[in-house]
Amino acid sequence: MASTLVRLPPEQAARALDHYREAVGARRARVVLGVVLLAGAIVLAGIGGEVDIEKFLANSHRLPAYVWNLTPPLALATLGSDLAEWFWNLDGWLLLLGDTLLIAYLGTLLGAVGAFVLCFAASANLEKRLWLRFAARRLLEFCRTVPELVFALLFVMAFGLGALPGVLALAIHTMGALGKLFAEVVENIDMKPVEGAVATGAGRLTSIRFAVLPQVLSNFASYALLRFEINVRSAAVMGFVGAGGIGTDLMVAIRKFYYTDVSAMLLLIIATVMIIDLATEQLRHRLIGLEQRP
Repeated sequence: MASTLVRLPPEQAARALDHYREAVGARRARVVLGVVLLAGAIVLAGIGGEVDIEKFLANSHRLPAYVWNLTPPLALATLGSDLAEWFWNLDGWLLLLGDTLLIAYLGTLLGAVGAFVLCFAASANLEKRLWLRFAARRLLEFCRTVPELVFALLFVMAFGLGALPGVLALAIHTMGALGKLFAEVVENIDMKPVEGAVATGAGRLTSIRFAVLPQVLSNFASYALLRFEINVRSAAVMGFVGAGGIGTDLMVAIRKFYYTDVSAMLLLIIATVMIIDLATEQLRHRLIGLEQRP
């Protein structure tokens, strides 16, 4: 089938071409302006951070050298004994890794419970009292704004070294992060079941139980599982400040330049996080009805 070529009048074609050139020129100007602003921000950040380019280039070889030192000598003929020497404290590291997982689990559980309680007060469609909604939202903002490491340091000073500071720090930060996500889910529900429950004389708790929860529970569980993945990594880092788990031994190994111990523990942490990511991803997909198709 032959295509029909439509020719515009010369005046109309010239106007269209002028508009096209103006649009292209304006877009190029925006791109150039964005690049200039980005370059200026990078320069200002470097000045504010006192970045010394010469010093950076002079010491840039140290990072590859450190990574190289993390790799233990492995030979095919003695691979078994080399691996046994590399992971010489495997049982102890696995116990510490188990502590890290428990810290992440308890922190996520407590934080999710707190977020579940506060999210309904922070939702504009369910909570009409402005002062209560304002207080709930500001509390959640405070909890998620302060980093977990800051909370962990405060609790280490208050309760001493161990797993308790890590659990409390993760619980508070998780409550703030999940509370915002839970509240947004609640604000996007269909209000007709809630209005129907209220019309039959149901109170606040009853309407939430039978009209709100069936719409949001799967998303709540999905977000909680996602937060658990994040908290496993955070729990490992918080061990650096003495909040329990494998991070404490990892920091000791880094400070004492036990290179092979550092790489062994890092590999264990990476493998654990990968397994948890894969498992929780499948659970999340099942909960929200997005099972993977072949």
